[in-house]
Amino acid sequence: MPDRSSVTVITTAPGWRRIAPGAETLARRAARAACRVAGAPADVTITLADDRAIRRLNATHRGKAKPTNVLSFPVAHGMGDVVLALETVRREARAEGKRAPDHLAHLVAHGTLHLLGHDHLQAGDARRMERAESRAMAALRRPNPWKRA
Repeated sequence: MPDRSSVTVITTAPGWRRIAPGAETLARRAARAACRVAGAPADVTITLADDRAIRRLNATHRGKAKPTNVLSFPVAHGMGDVVLALETVRREARAEGKRAPDHLAHLVAHGTLHLLGHDHLQAGDARRMERAESRAMAALRRPNPWKRA
């Protein structure tokens, strides 16, 4: 099946290039891998931002005045925006003993899957989403984010 996904990546925080060389290409590949796993195309814009920007978005859209690692903003099924916070992603990767590029790829896949209708509010849904994320990471030849060391 041809990939009909459209993925645009915008970098507003230049530090992404230091922690994940080729961050834009990796983000694009991770979004497409998530689409292939889900069996659906997406029209997604990924913004590689910083904690300050995501804190504002989180406060405005979720009423939480703090940064988070990734936010997804669906417009319609398979369409929307995914925004990541540089400092939070870097801090989490370090704390979890992961490479920052691997954590970036996982969070882009996670956010893209949200745009495609996946969620993790219920235990069964969470397991399905984790499996989809693991398959997307395997397609990228990246470590399974859910495998415990």
